Amino acid sequence: MGRWEPNARQRLAEAALDLFAERGYDQTTVAEIAERAGLTKRTFFRYFADKREVLFGGQEELARLFSEGIAATPADATPFEAVGAALDAVAAIFTGERLAQARARQAVVAANSELLERELLKRAKMVQAMHDALAAHGISEPTARVAAELGCLAFGTTFFRWVDAGNRREFGALAAEALDELRTATAALG
Repeated sequence: MGRWEPNARQRLAEAALDLFAERGYDQTTVAEIAERAGLTKRTFFRYFADKREVLFGGQEELARLFSEGIAATPADATPFEAVGAALDAVAAIFTGERLAQARARQAVVAANSELLERELLKRAKMVQAMHDALAAHGISEPTARVAAELGCLAFGTTFFRWVDAGNRREFGALAAEALDELRTATAALG
């Protein structure tokens, strides 16, 4: 592929995932990623601050979708209904076309302690985004905080089930199931 061809961001992400799988995250350089994609290091840095961001670049989009999903719920929606709407909103980006890439990404993250730490930071930011959206929707403390934590737990559970090699179900169905399980578990707390 020539340097002029479109989809540079996607090409870089695919090249990075391929190289991370072949050589390992720590053994892969930005120069190698750019070369595999048929681009330059300079082009890489137009799209990503560093090679970690290839794996975590969609964080802002997730936060936006969580917030928009919650904001779109009726004023009388329960916190669980608002969180369910947030999960429905993010389900739109977790399509079958993205499944192979998500599985590859998760394998790379799971194999590297630095990336696992970065994943925890991403989780904290998702919780904060949901919390802020729930608070803006009129849900008071500490309910907004608990609902945001439960929403993020439901998201994480859903994601891990979705990327599981044996899974054949869609993200949205898995998310509804995970949220129902959490609803039942919180009710059992008394």
